[in-house]
Amino acid sequence: MMRRLETLGLGLRARGATAATSRRMLSTEPLPTAPVFEKSMPSLATGTFDWRDPLKLSASLTDEELAMYQTSRDFAQRELLPGVVNATRAGTFDRGIMNAFGQMGLLGLTVPKEQKQRWLPQLASGAKVGCFGLTEPNHGSDPSGMETKAAWDGYTGEWVLSGSKTWITNSPIADLALVWARADADNGAVRGFLIDRAAVDRVQPGAFATPAIEGKLSLKASITGSIFLDGVRVPRCAMLPYARGLGGPFACLNSARYGISWGAMGAAEACVEIARGYTLERKQFGAPLAAQQLIQKKLADAVTEIGLGLHAALAVGRAKERHDFSPEMISLVKRNSCGKALEIARNCRDMLGGNGIQDEYHIMRHSTNLETVNTYEGTHDVHALILGKAITGENAFVSGAAYRR
Repeated sequence: MMRRLETLGLGLRARGATAATSRRMLSTEPLPTAPVFEKSMPSLATGTFDWRDPLKLSASLTDEELAMYQTSRDFAQRELLPGVVNATRAGTFDRGIMNAFGQMGLLGLTVPKEQKQRWLPQLASGAKVGCFGLTEPNHGSDPSGMETKAAWDGYTGEWVLSGSKTWITNSPIADLALVWARADADNGAVRGFLIDRAAVDRVQPGAFATPAIEGKLSLKASITGSIFLDGVRVPRCAMLPYARGLGGPFACLNSARYGISWGAMGAAEACVEIARGYTLERKQFGAPLAAQQLIQKKLADAVTEIGLGLHAALAVGRAKERHDFSPEMISLVKRNSCGKALEIARNCRDMLGGNGIQDEYHIMRHSTNLETVNTYEGTHDVHALILGKAITGENAFVSGAAYRR
């Protein structure tokens, strides 16, 4: 018996067993029980992922906002999408769209009720079209250098406007133009003047000219033109009484820039939806393009940026409603939405290969339009300088020589 135990002990040591291990194996005590693990907690991620609404933006919208979204989307799909390809090919703008927008209640959404007097009801209904004249041939990103003048005629009690504007949306068809000019009787301050085309044409034919800009390769289904003012006379009441200085037009621009932050993301959404459908159907090397890692990465990047961009736009919108926002916040979302949307459109076009440049797939149209959207209402780089000034306190808009002085 002893020989057997010794032999067993030698064998255990030969296999590297420790003395403690040997004692346990020779012991008659029961082996320790296996550890007991708690049951895992159920997953807290009970929702489902919707690539069309990756961060559940819809859950942050009111019932009224959701209804407006659905109404607007249905209208765009039903009334606008069918004709946009031909309009882009021909480079024409359908004036009837404005009436349709008015009938749907999609115009004048941000206009206070107390301001809807002579012009606003007609503009909000689409019966009349307006335009906003700020940009000049020599002054785009620098409106402080404005050259258009408004001279006061004390004999007739009228303002006399002279100068020019360019890249003005709707100017060739506008019934009403809001033109910004330096008023000599107000120490050269920038003031806004309402010009009634019909009234001016009756007494000063040719003084108010608005030729279309030809040869555009972007926004071809939108009409854009210049404004030439050759001594245009308007009554005293045509001047906006409360808008003095560049703060007036900038307040309008802030609203426009904010709206663009949504519109650019909408174009990006359309591109992603088209690219996703195409790559799921298109097969190469025996498998759908959507099964390729490169395609999935591009779609993942696009859906991520759209989700973040829409939530950023909503956050700024809520801040605007609380009157707790700054122009820099709007610069941030306008710049981000446009830049990201342009990148998304380019990548989606690439996913369609050669077919991506055909207008029937729409992506190339979105891409070329976004080139313009990334420029107008403040270029991508100008908004970077606005943000840079807010971050550093240094004004990069001045020239080096002026800075040194």
